[in-house]
Amino acid sequence: MQSEVKRCVIFPGCLLLFFLVGSAFASEWSGRVAAVIDGDSIEVMHGEKRVRIRLYGIDTPEYRQPHSAEAREFTAALTANRRVLITEKDIDRYGRTVALVRVEDILVNAELLRAGLARVYRWYCREYPLCADWLHLEETARRQRLGIWSNPGK
Repeated sequence: MQSEVKRCVIFPGCLLLFFLVGSAFASEWSGRVAAVIDGDSIEVMHGEKRVRIRLYGIDTPEYRQPHSAEAREFTAALTANRRVLITEKDIDRYGRTVALVRVEDILVNAELLRAGLARVYRWYCREYPLCADWLHLEETARRQRLGIWSNPGK
C-alpha cells in the first residue's frame, strides 16, 4: 500500500516536470527580424509567419516623445535583418508576443536599459533576479545621464 502511495505522489510530479520542461523548450525559437516598429517592438519571421514581438520588462519612449527615434534606431542597429533568439514570456492585450530578444550573446532588452533608452516596466517585470539586475542598469544610466535621463528634471 505504501509503495502505491509513493507512485501516485511521484508520477504526477514527474508529469508536471515533463510538461514544464517541454513548455520551456517550446517557448524559445529563432527568426530573422523583418521590421523594427519602435524601441521596444519588432517583427520577426517565424517560419512563414510574421510575429510581432514586444520586448519583455522594459518601456521605451513612444512615437514623438523625446528619444523615441534614438531608441528605435538603437534597436534597429542591434536587430534589423538579423537572426534573433526569442524567449517567450507572455502575450499582451494587443496579441503581441512578449519576449526576451537576443542577438548572439547580446540581450537587447538589457542593452536598451544600459544605453539609457528604456526604463524597467515595473508593473510587468517580475522575474527575479533578472528584473532586479535591470533596475541596477536603469539606475546606472540615470546617474550617468544617458539617453532619456539626459534631460534635466527627469
